[in-house]
Amino acid sequence: MKKILNTLFISNPDYYLRLDGETVLVTKDQETLGKVPLHNLEAIVTIGYNGMSPALMGKCANQNIAITFLQRNGKFSCRVVGPTQGNVFLRKKQYQVSENLYASCEIARNFITGKLYNQRWLLERFTRDHPLRVDVELFKKISLELKDGINEIQQIEDLDSLRGIEGQLANRYFMIFDQLILQQKDDFRFYGRNRRPPLDNVNALLSLAYSLLTSDCAAALETVGLDPYVGFMHRDRPGRISLALDLVEELRGVYADRFVLQLINKKIIDQRAFIKQENGAVLLTEEGRKKFFAEWQNKKQEMLQHPFLGEKIQWGLVPYVQALLLARYLRDDLDGYPPFLWK
Repeated sequence: MKKILNTLFISNPDYYLRLDGETVLVTKDQETLGKVPLHNLEAIVTIGYNGMSPALMGKCANQNIAITFLQRNGKFSCRVVGPTQGNVFLRKKQYQVSENLYASCEIARNFITGKLYNQRWLLERFTRDHPLRVDVELFKKISLELKDGINEIQQIEDLDSLRGIEGQLANRYFMIFDQLILQQKDDFRFYGRNRRPPLDNVNALLSLAYSLLTSDCAAALETVGLDPYVGFMHRDRPGRISLALDLVEELRGVYADRFVLQLINKKIIDQRAFIKQENGAVLLTEEGRKKFFAEWQNKKQEMLQHPFLGEKIQWGLVPYVQALLLARYLRDDLDGYPPFLWK
């Protein structure tokens, strides 16, 4: 149980929520574990197969407190709300900002600032921890390029220029990604990004991690009442969850890339977890996927201190916190969208 920005998150599938007057009771086996006043809440998010009393659901509907049900893997199931009130204004503001290319670029700059900052942090961390295993001079050079890129994009006012700088720096980052692989080098070589389909073990892991992270971000945006299909950096395209892809950008390096590197460097996954198809595509076996998903869920339970809020939360809640902050910015409750800058 965790209350963040007026949202109550319930991640234990054994907890049951009841109504007691104007208070939510969090219980387990008839024992009360916590109480949260309803007037302090804007939303309740349950992750897993939690139970909730009909009385509490009715009370939340009457008081415009949205209830979101997510599956154990973070996939969005449904959202229960009362008569339409606040969300229509939030989504209208989202659509207005998306139509304004200058305003869209302002938000997109923050997404990419977070991405470059976190990728730079990852490189600096490896330089510090493994100075004899990586090319320190090259790492420092590219780290400085990422830093300069952060400064450069602050002056960018159009999306095409922003995408151009982001693409160039992404190539520089992936140019040394192979050096971040410290173990099992014979089986996990990285020569560059390839996808649809992935053609090697590393890209198979990266593609799956990015896919899961995108799904988590889409669920987070749905949870706070935003439309995951209407983005700012990624423009409208039928069937593309553009805003989820926007939100993924700042979390790629520090969340997905770091997770994949841990799987390889800690030898949690090895060559036996992959199969190569006739068309050259490399995929995880059924057992490989099970191990991957189990580790992904474990990762989401790990704790960290959120750099903007200063509160301890689970890694799995990071997309939801960022979605809440984005919604607050669009509602003019914040002067700017604060990207996730991991330290």
